Amino acid sequence: MSQPADPPSPAALTSWDQRGRSPVRVFLRTETGSAAVLLAATVLALVWANVDGAGYHRVWATQLSVRLGDHALGQDLRGWVNSGLMALFFFVVGLEARREFDLGELRERRQVVLPVVAGLTGMVVPVACYLAANALGGGDGARGWGAAMSTDTAFALGVLALIGRKVPDAVRTFILTVSVVDDLCALVVIALAYTGSVRMPALCLALVLLAVVVLGRVVGVRRGAVFLVLGVATWTATFSSGVDPVVVGLAFGLLTFARPAARGDLERASEKFRQFREEPTAELARSARAGVWTAISPNDRLQQMYHPWTSHVIVPLFALANAGVTVSVDSLGAALRSPIALGIVLGYSVGKPVGVLGGAWLTTRLSRGRLRPAVGWAAVAGGGTIAGIGFTVSLLVVTLAFQGPALEAAKLGILGAALCSSALTWLVFRVTAALPKPARVRALLGGGEELVDLVVPVDVERDHLRGPLDAPVTLVEYGDFECPHCGQAEPAVRELLLEAGDVRYVWRHLPLTDVHPRAQLAAEAAEAAGEQDAFWAMHDLLFRHQDALTPRDLVGYAGELGLDVERFAADLRRHVGAARVASDLESADLSNVSGTPTFFVNGRRHYGAYDLDALSTVVRTARARALLATGS
Repeated sequence: MSQPADPPSPAALTSWDQRGRSPVRVFLRTETGSAAVLLAATVLALVWANVDGAGYHRVWATQLSVRLGDHALGQDLRGWVNSGLMALFFFVVGLEARREFDLGELRERRQVVLPVVAGLTGMVVPVACYLAANALGGGDGARGWGAAMSTDTAFALGVLALIGRKVPDAVRTFILTVSVVDDLCALVVIALAYTGSVRMPALCLALVLLAVVVLGRVVGVRRGAVFLVLGVATWTATFSSGVDPVVVGLAFGLLTFARPAARGDLERASEKFRQFREEPTAELARSARAGVWTAISPNDRLQQMYHPWTSHVIVPLFALANAGVTVSVDSLGAALRSPIALGIVLGYSVGKPVGVLGGAWLTTRLSRGRLRPAVGWAAVAGGGTIAGIGFTVSLLVVTLAFQGPALEAAKLGILGAALCSSALTWLVFRVTAALPKPARVRALLGGGEELVDLVVPVDVERDHLRGPLDAPVTLVEYGDFECPHCGQAEPAVRELLLEAGDVRYVWRHLPLTDVHPRAQLAAEAAEAAGEQDAFWAMHDLLFRHQDALTPRDLVGYAGELGLDVERFAADLRRHVGAARVASDLESADLSNVSGTPTFFVNGRRHYGAYDLDALSTVVRTARARALLATGS
């Protein structure tokens, strides 16, 4: 075990302002940014419909068709937005759901149960509220029961970011997971309950095409063009069958797997690039591009490609096409008297939080605590209230279920429910913020076990440690002494250790020899110095001289540190530290670590920026959880 050492001042090292972000954070922050665009589109639709209602409806009723020989596919402009472009939106939702299932919270399969139950009860209870309101009101709006069940993921997360700025990311992840269940069930409901006559030959063709897609995934087909053609064909067959084709987008997203970049794939990609560097031909350029592209999972590639478009263009365009409703004293009065509008408001404002909170509580009770939310109960309650924003799918359902005044009342009910749910969410998190700190931490973070990503746990007798041995937070870094990003992250780590005081830092080697030819020897040099109780001194010196890591340089650093140079050089020649470096490499492979720097905080992999602000934030959350678990 290396002895703890006080980190020197970070002033001598390179500063860094890079902002790396994880898939989940990118997803959440993109939705946050798009909330303003979505809100602006909604306001524009309302203004347009009230200033020139006839023109508004005339534009969206414009007929568009695609013809191929004697076959034509046609509908109005609003229909193309609702069933065409929105299929791409639900494709992205499916991608994120699959990513969570493969890499996120839901990879622990038993963790799927609670959000699924909460999502289902968060749909059933609002539907019951809606039906009760319509039964008591004596209206004929029961057909629109599907309008009160699903959450608008984009709008909900955007509003949450505005009214809950200090809400932990775990809360947003919980809401995202529950809303994915909503979306999946809602699309099934749309396909089954809001479809007229079904043409079975076309539907069977769509199912056959979907089976071909599944088979292609199983056998490892990677050509994006193949799946694009199959996707368009499946969408067309589903549309022709009479079933709403937006469900095709979600199905394709759920079938697109996610995985971390494998070190072998990255090494092959770097080899292809090296070949191109040596002989820059068009053929080798295509090979290098393909190597880099295929090293990343299809899920990550497609999210990067389509998510900004769906968030900033497609969903706002959907709002522009569907949110236009005439608002007047008479229409507001009619909506207040309408069981349809009241049922939607009641379902979302009361049914959603009761359903989500009740489902989570019931699951926890019936499992005797074995299944519990990954967040605290105040966060679950806030998730239930914010889930009452059902804008996108609700508008989709009411346009299928109603016409005329009933449709206008339903749209006003959806807007009213969004306002009420936003206000309730603000109230929940405002009250939570006023609690004493220990109670606030428990209310937001809860006491459930976190998933552990670090397969080989920290061993104080073996690992290189810095900081208090009994610290509540352990920060593990897999790094490479020649990696420029590790060098850029180093000042943040040092300053974090100086500021926090209660963080235990662990260094593990991951020399990327395919791109950093001197990294392996540098790692062995650190181990050779460690044999003379100078690991951290050599560690710091190597990072100060990342561009000078030749054998002569390394021996010179040993002399500079006052080590026994002959012993150091002999250990370096005999590769005494190679076994230790190989052991760290093996532990990295077990934890699916392929790049540097990669951080783990209390065993949980940190997907995100590694500047001081980002690391401090994740350390504060980990510290709060650790103190909560120990009752301190």
